[in-house]
Amino acid sequence: MLFVVHTRDKAGALDLRLANRQAHLDWLHEAGDRIKAAGPWLDGGDKPAGSLLIVEMDDRAMLDAWLKDDPYAKAGLFDSVEAAPFKWVINAPEGLPA
Repeated sequence: MLFVVHTRDKAGALDLRLANRQAHLDWLHEAGDRIKAAGPWLDGGDKPAGSLLIVEMDDRAMLDAWLKDDPYAKAGLFDSVEAAPFKWVINAPEGLPA
């Protein structure tokens, strides 16, 4: 099942994000092909203000358990985290669940 995850960083937390960036990227790479898309969304300029992920997990419980291990979450970066099932309709990569 696909999920979209949208996080919003706490105000003024860019240094915290940058300090934990490599650990966060390593954590994403460890998930392998479960990661379908990932990247920061920007503050209207060129500074990251949160993250957007599209991931494949067996169910919501698996997603929630996985998200708890995000180095950004462990560092207290996020003001909010939203996640919901996602159906990729337009330009979906081949092989994704329907």
